[in-house]
Amino acid sequence: MSRPHPLNPALAATIPPPVMEARRWLDGVAFPEDRPLLNLSQAAPADPPPEGLRREIARLAVDVPEAHLYGPVLGLPALRERLAADWSAHYGGTARPAQVAITAGCNQAFAAAVSTLAARGDNVVVPTPYYFNHAMWLAMEGIEARLHETGQDLLPDPEAVAAAIDDRTRAILLVTPNNPGGVEYPAALVAAFRDLARACGIALILDETYRDFHAAEGAPHALLEDPDWDRTVIQLFSFSKSYRLTGHRVGAIVAAADRLREAEKWLDTVTICPAQLGQHAALWGMENLGDWLAGERREILARRRAMDAGFRDLAEWEVLGCGAYFAYVRHPFPERSDALCRRLVRDAGLLLLPGTMFGPLREAGGSGRAEATLRIAYANADLGGIEELFRRLRDVAPA
Repeated sequence: MSRPHPLNPALAATIPPPVMEARRWLDGVAFPEDRPLLNLSQAAPADPPPEGLRREIARLAVDVPEAHLYGPVLGLPALRERLAADWSAHYGGTARPAQVAITAGCNQAFAAAVSTLAARGDNVVVPTPYYFNHAMWLAMEGIEARLHETGQDLLPDPEAVAAAIDDRTRAILLVTPNNPGGVEYPAALVAAFRDLARACGIALILDETYRDFHAAEGAPHALLEDPDWDRTVIQLFSFSKSYRLTGHRVGAIVAAADRLREAEKWLDTVTICPAQLGQHAALWGMENLGDWLAGERREILARRRAMDAGFRDLAEWEVLGCGAYFAYVRHPFPERSDALCRRLVRDAGLLLLPGTMFGPLREAGGSGRAEATLRIAYANADLGGIEELFRRLRDVAPA
């Protein structure tokens, strides 16, 4: 008798990819022509890069032979230099090229950063609601995601986090602007967590994937003004949202140079190097698309205002957070959020993600917020699409 193939129990216990699970809810569902599917599930631009960038990618593919070859593990030197200069100018501090590594997307940046910090049996403090891929990676590695439930405003509490830190804690993770909550963490709060991490001798991992869509002008925090920032802070970034390069997978880590030398071992083993075409595209975007990116930010902020206005007319829904790409809302129905999201596909032609994908269920020690909340990735709809979203939500009846 043949025996089943062995399976890593940590991988087996990790949840399936949530976005792929949500897409399976579409199987067998027919959408009428007058009410096509409105997909607000995945936090990614729905359009390709602007035409100028697409033409540059085509030119690179034809005219730059090295764009098809292996490159440095830590990334294209010119891109590292440009990102370091941008970081220094934007944050009012100093980041050197040696403190920048380019990765195959921001998910890989997180995985590489954690690989330098924590081993099986260690823990990382993770506010909830959390970004599910962060929780999935920690689970696969046997690293505890020590969950901290944020307040009604979705902001984490440094005092409560301090009480959760023990001798196996290796980092505090913050995402701002937040995925899935949409909230932007005040600079003073970010600094308080830096101070806490420094006092405890652990790292502060700051995922700023959506930095370019922050509502406030200027730098969102002042961490780099500290000349010793890299002893504590690890920043993560993504070019995917800023320049619509999702399929090219280009992200970055900004951290101490000696930490990046350790991350290089992990990155070399996993991908050898980031994709060259994507790196060249990101560099061209930084050099040429400043005005275009400013226009993208204005458009996202306009959509945010439309979301705020729409929910003011839906009093039975409660907005917990709204910003960057997301609105995180409490729904008014008695059913659990994952059941509601399946019903919204059938009854309203809406694909949203339930709070059950972003935090623990009540049966696992959660407060019940996961069962009562939804994430709406409104950046994937234009203003007309947002109007249609609210028309459909108004028509949803209790189950």
